[in-house]
Amino acid sequence: MSVGAIDSGRIQAMLAQLKAASAAAPSLAGPINGLEGIKGITDGKGTKSSPSIDFAAALKASLDQVNETHDKAVELGKNFSLGDDSVHLSDVMIATQKASLSFQATVQVRNKLVTAYHDIMNMQV
Repeated sequence: MSVGAIDSGRIQAMLAQLKAASAAAPSLAGPINGLEGIKGITDGKGTKSSPSIDFAAALKASLDQVNETHDKAVELGKNFSLGDDSVHLSDVMIATQKASLSFQATVQVRNKLVTAYHDIMNMQV
C-alpha cells in the first residue's frame, strides 16, 4: 500500500464502529449520564417522531464532564510533582491536553450560543 492510498478495510472498520456507537447512543442517554429529561415527541397523531433531549440537562452533563477532565489532569499533575512512580509524564501531558481541548471546545460552544442570542435579540419583530 502506498502512502497516499486509502485503506478500504480501515474505512469499513470505522464505519462499523460508528454504526455500533449510533445504535448504542439511545441507551447511553438515560439516567447513567444524567440525562433524565429525554422524552418522546408526538406528531399530533399519537405517534412518536423522535426523542428530544432536555437542553439544560445536556449542557450540565457536558460541563460536568469538562470539569471532571480538568480535575483528573490536576490530580495527575499533583501526583507526578509529588514523585508518585505510578504516574508518568506522558500521562500528565495527555490529561492536560485533553482538559485544555475540552475547555476550548466549551468556550467555542459558549461563543456560538452568545452569538445566536445576540442575533435573535437584534431581530426585528
